[in-house]
Amino acid sequence: MPLFWKPYKSDITEFIEELKAKNPQLEDAQREGRSLLWDRNLDREAQTAWNEAKVPQQPYVYQTKASSD
Repeated sequence: MPLFWKPYKSDITEFIEELKAKNPQLEDAQREGRSLLWDRNLDREAQTAWNEAKVPQQPYVYQTKASSD
């Protein structure tokens, strides 16, 4: 390994590190925002009822149901 070699950091990595250094509470705010949308407890009964209420899709969606003659 040459003496002048240094590890590569992309521009994006440097930007993110600089942003976190300027705004230390950024990660906490991100976690808080994530918890609002994603980290939720599921209601298993409601999910089961939702799945049971689904109507099966027709093989070809845009065709109307053919009457049996």
